[in-house]
Amino acid sequence: MNFNLNSEQQMLQDSVRRFVARDYSFEARNAALAAGLACSESHWRAFADNGWLAAALPEAYGGSDGTVIETVLIAQEFGRALVVEPYMGCAVLGAQTIVAAGTHAQREHLLPLVADGTRKVALAHGEGQASGNVASVEARAERSGEGYRLFGNKTLVPGGAEAHTFIVSAVTPDADGLTLFVVDANMPGLQRHVLPLHDGSRAAELTLDGVAVTRAAVLGEHGQGLPAVQHALAHGTATLCAELVGGMEQAIAMTADYFKVRKQFGVPLGSFQALQHRLADMAAELEVARSMLYALLASIANDTAEQCDYVVSQTASLTSAAAKYVCGQAIQLHGGIGMTEEYQVGHYYKRATVAEALLGGGDTHDARCAQYLQRTLVHGDTRNDRV
Repeated sequence: MNFNLNSEQQMLQDSVRRFVARDYSFEARNAALAAGLACSESHWRAFADNGWLAAALPEAYGGSDGTVIETVLIAQEFGRALVVEPYMGCAVLGAQTIVAAGTHAQREHLLPLVADGTRKVALAHGEGQASGNVASVEARAERSGEGYRLFGNKTLVPGGAEAHTFIVSAVTPDADGLTLFVVDANMPGLQRHVLPLHDGSRAAELTLDGVAVTRAAVLGEHGQGLPAVQHALAHGTATLCAELVGGMEQAIAMTADYFKVRKQFGVPLGSFQALQHRLADMAAELEVARSMLYALLASIANDTAEQCDYVVSQTASLTSAAAKYVCGQAIQLHGGIGMTEEYQVGHYYKRATVAEALLGGGDTHDARCAQYLQRTLVHGDTRNDRV
């Protein structure tokens, strides 16, 4: 897989970087959060106008016909600026579920609205008992006349606080696998509890108490929802890990700049070899995380669903751990100022902590990797030796 950016991808990355430098200062971000604006509609409109919401959507449905690489380029710059708008939750998870599962008519109806920013769509899949098992769903859809009634709970829904529409996964009596349903956020029986997260962003918990939907609300085919969810989660993991890579880049750059201006014993901190070594260790962790992200991008493009699921877990575990280490070191190397709310570097650690929860936790992903390796060893499958 060629990881050199072409001219269009380089222009995309440059345009996002210019936008966040000009219109998304840390001070403006904090002021918006203090005012209770976790999602600025003007910023979301700018994302849509610049084509960033449509970057990885098919051209036939209002998109730019890009790939997950375009999504990652945008997310990396968003991570550097600590963007709190629900790009991963609504522009990636929700949109990619529609791309993977929707019929032509459903894509034609929903994706242009996602691309132009008119509608935010969130994937409501995670549940408390799942513990990282993507296939573990207890929400159920019971037959009711010509339609269904939905019952259950969904936890930590990224983008759920702002979503106009949810894609809800549930088990149905007439299918063995998961079925996905398109549910309007204002439907009777759907209760949304907004969860303010530690980094200033928001998620949601949903309670489904007999939400009535028609057969037309089924996204794609009955019982075929799991592959679409796995596809969306692979893209979502790549997006969130790219945000963490961008955050680590900025935390290291801020620490290096601080070493140049902060003096101790009459000389810059950067002149102390022990501190140089700690900064080098941070840079090494960043590069390992970046390489793992590249491996995930290659896996999304080339591997089977099972192989890709394994690399998703590897990437989530390694990148979240690296981000917490790098950003935690950045706070320590800044000293007391790094702990203050008014200083930017501490907020990268907050984002890393929230991202770990959204990704599912390192221990969970390590266990999934161990299970996958055990299966491949038992069956003599060595196709992932390169990972």
